[in-house]
Amino acid sequence: MLFHFVMPATEVSNHPFLNPQFYVPWSQLKADAVLDDIGHALRGAEQKIEAICSQDLSAASFESTFLALEEATEELGRGWGRLNHLDSVSDQPEQRAALNQMLPDVSRFYSSIALNDRLWRVIKEVGSRLLDEPLTDIQRRFVDETMLDFIGSGADLPEEKKQRIAEIDEALSQATKAYSEHVLDSTNAWECVVTDESRLAGLPDSAKAAAAENARAKGHPEPAWRFTLQFPSMFPLMQHADDDELRKEVWQASSQVASAGEHDNSSLVWQILSLRHEKAQILGQAHFADYVLQRRMAKCGKTALEFIEQLHMRVRPAFLTDYAQLEKFKAEATGHAEQSLAPWEVAYWAEKQRKALYDFDEELLRPYFPVDGVMAGMFEIASVLFGISIRQILTEEAAARGIETWHPECSVYEIHDRSSAAHLGSFYADWHPRESKRGGAWMNSLHTGGLGEPHLGLIIGNMTAPLDGKPALLTHREVETIFHEFGHLLHGLLSEVPIKSLAGTNVAWDFVELPSQLMENFCWDRASLNRFARHFETGEMIPDELFSKMLAAKNYMSGSGFMRQLAFAKLDLELHMHLDEWMGKDLDAVDREVLENYLAPLSHPTSSMLRRFNHLFSGSTGYAAGYYSYKWAEVLDADAFTRFQAEGVLNSEVGRAFRQHILSQGNSLPPDELFRRFMDRDPRQEPLLVRSGLAAAMTA
Repeated sequence: MLFHFVMPATEVSNHPFLNPQFYVPWSQLKADAVLDDIGHALRGAEQKIEAICSQDLSAASFESTFLALEEATEELGRGWGRLNHLDSVSDQPEQRAALNQMLPDVSRFYSSIALNDRLWRVIKEVGSRLLDEPLTDIQRRFVDETMLDFIGSGADLPEEKKQRIAEIDEALSQATKAYSEHVLDSTNAWECVVTDESRLAGLPDSAKAAAAENARAKGHPEPAWRFTLQFPSMFPLMQHADDDELRKEVWQASSQVASAGEHDNSSLVWQILSLRHEKAQILGQAHFADYVLQRRMAKCGKTALEFIEQLHMRVRPAFLTDYAQLEKFKAEATGHAEQSLAPWEVAYWAEKQRKALYDFDEELLRPYFPVDGVMAGMFEIASVLFGISIRQILTEEAAARGIETWHPECSVYEIHDRSSAAHLGSFYADWHPRESKRGGAWMNSLHTGGLGEPHLGLIIGNMTAPLDGKPALLTHREVETIFHEFGHLLHGLLSEVPIKSLAGTNVAWDFVELPSQLMENFCWDRASLNRFARHFETGEMIPDELFSKMLAAKNYMSGSGFMRQLAFAKLDLELHMHLDEWMGKDLDAVDREVLENYLAPLSHPTSSMLRRFNHLFSGSTGYAAGYYSYKWAEVLDADAFTRFQAEGVLNSEVGRAFRQHILSQGNSLPPDELFRRFMDRDPRQEPLLVRSGLAAAMTA
């Protein structure tokens, strides 16, 4: 039999975080409901697990075990997911306190599932029996993946080791949460208020206006310009401000995030690394990288590290050439002898050199990228390629339908299939920075629908905000970020996998970036750009001359950008594979030693990224031992895009094939098989090298 746990209607209304309605009632999700709601969901999940364990094994079935196990945590996942989302986009003291109070219990429960002897006995026995039963292919994969989850989490360990795994998981959940909070609080604790306008020479008008508005919002008397460590505020200053001391001040503050006082993450880094290493060894792996990667495309840490080091060896000449040329350019521009650049000079002189080489100023592109126009054009491209339609639910309709958002800047959209008109999913989009919102950009799922049931997701960013009555005008890099997160979203919302835990983005981590990175390619193609890159006042497309300059500058200093990603991946893998060599050392010294051949020859040593590296340390796993995935998936996306280039960048047949073989399939098949079904062959590395303008350098 299939186990269902139906909450009475009165209980639904009393537990807003658990409300099963499709669109989330955000206004009801208050901090004072957290303890009761999450506690209620925990008890319900425990009852469902107990029902699975207590059933008559002779009558147990796929539905009463494997499917019932998936359903057992659905309500808890709903409430806990909503709470953690609010913690990311609307951090509040009472909410943070409630989350942290429940965190040990929730972590302990999730750890206990795979370590539950009675549950594992049921799953193992029924799983073995199902080998001889006529399951569908997706059911068979679900059984296999579930059993591997149990084994990989320690289901066969002796009791004392299981207990230690549970303790480690709980400690990791608390340590990584504290790490994330330190980064957010440390970032928000700093500001730079400039009152002398002459110090802002070189800064684009858009950046000055945003800083002035920021100062007014904080109550600083005019004239004042306020800068923060949020990327849209900080980076234009680092790239354009002529005042060397001002750039130095901002760089120093940025490099010291979570590095001192109550926000210092140094000890947490070692604690998290040590806990991960211990867990991996208990589970029979040499180190955390092997533990994490055994079911990903790379299979082991050695393969991932070799992948990074091979790329490093080939890109290093171009990387060194980039910096040598930049040093020479500065020397010629200033009339001084060539010397190493300071860290706060790199972005500034790189922008100066780009303008000199290509007569290209990125700021000239902003008027062509109003955020609403970018979204509308992106939706049009997705409609042509993937056979879908996307529309925004405007304020009046949202009010009539009772659809809420967590912030007035957030918008809601629906996706329908163009052929069947079926509602495939809906999503929220929230693009601008706030102090209560963590930095970066991400996609997440709020509800994974079953077969024929719509999905609900979200895409978040920290892009340039609207100003002075004008729409938010984005940089091209921000446009790429929107397309990137939308690619993740499509992977989630176009899923057709009936098993929720195998649906959408629940795929191997080194495969998950394929759809997102593939979408970035459409930000460079003229035909696709013409769909959305329109001047916000005149409606004109990007002029041919400006587009030509944009393309010419595309791979400017690409060796440096490539090396930056390789450096992050190298540091990540080195620490997760060879922790004993580095444990307890000064993090800045570790950076310099591990990345000796990866870092630019700058005049001043830079502080370690490890104290503010949310990708690695703000979750129990996240991108830990997996940062190489960005480059790994870049190989896949660059290669996959060659099919679009060969058959038509906006060719709907190619788009439908990508939807059929990649976007809709989730983890229903191994990722290498999905790639082969789309490309009819294994991936090749050369397209990435060509796209990056590094093919010649890498083959030299």
